Amino acid sequence: MNEFSNADFSNWTCPLPLRSYPTIVMGHGGGGKLSAELVEHLFAPAFRSAALDALGDAAVVAPPAGRLAYSTDSFVVRPLFFPGGNIGALAVNGTVNDLAMMGARPLYLTTGMILEEGLPLAHLGVIVAAMATAARTAGVQIVAGDTKVVDKGHGDGIYINTSGIGVIPADVQIAPDQARPGDVVIVSGEIGLHGVTILSVREGLEFGAPLESDCAALNGLVAAMLAASCDIHVLRDPTRGGVAATLNEIASASRVGVTYEERKLPVPPAVAAACDMLGMDPVYIANEGKLVAIVAPNAADAVLEAMQRHPLGVKAAVIGRITEQHPGIVVARTGIGGSRVVDMQIGEQLPRIC
Repeated sequence: MNEFSNADFSNWTCPLPLRSYPTIVMGHGGGGKLSAELVEHLFAPAFRSAALDALGDAAVVAPPAGRLAYSTDSFVVRPLFFPGGNIGALAVNGTVNDLAMMGARPLYLTTGMILEEGLPLAHLGVIVAAMATAARTAGVQIVAGDTKVVDKGHGDGIYINTSGIGVIPADVQIAPDQARPGDVVIVSGEIGLHGVTILSVREGLEFGAPLESDCAALNGLVAAMLAASCDIHVLRDPTRGGVAATLNEIASASRVGVTYEERKLPVPPAVAAACDMLGMDPVYIANEGKLVAIVAPNAADAVLEAMQRHPLGVKAAVIGRITEQHPGIVVARTGIGGSRVVDMQIGEQLPRIC
């Protein structure tokens, strides 16, 4: 693959032992010279920060003022590389987004990598570079990490865990249980792109147009929304289970009902084509660069306008309302004037999506 054959090793200040192994070996996780070389000549230069450079057993950082948000997530996506991203970018952006959905400004990340014996070092280099780029783009520092190696056949290449800390401004009160009747439901853009992209690569399918994952860090979009109004009650990123699962979780946590208009859902043509072909519903398909916002009615116009001015919210749309009717239940208004209950799925339409 060109992505790996063009990998740039010129900045790896590697002594011979690391260069002489084209793939991960068990010694890279053994705590000896090979482990030290992997850290010192790949991870540390890519993730460079004052806290990480000390290479201690824990990062020492200055505690920020305000309430802290803390999140952790693990990433096992298959395939590791896909149009629009890879597991490394996904790991950074996913945890940044989890913090942003609480209204927090993400500050620090840690990462743990489970590497499978035999993983090409060129692949690992591309993944690490993507993580470093994603962190810089999001304005966060990777301050600590850990690496383990498992036997060939037991790790599927690489699994990544990321944990993150952010600070929540004093005037922000965002939580899954804060939705109120009359609130407006906004989605930040076209849905289903990540899930259908993974499906198309995994199964070798084409749906009439090129597809790319929407993998992106949403903290900049959230900051723009909060600058327009702090009267945002709930933020969620609709990853596994899609918009349907997210709305059901909000309805259950807030003990309210949710109604949305199917025709107002921003569904790109390629996603619609894939769903028609495979009998899937776009509202259940995973996203990695979208959010659902529950906003007070008096603030909805200002928040929507701020979203549409941001590159990640250009196609933001109001899709529904929060209601005191049918608490805990999500109802879709169909294009022919009917309605249907949109429940959470028992399992996943497509596993190993993130």
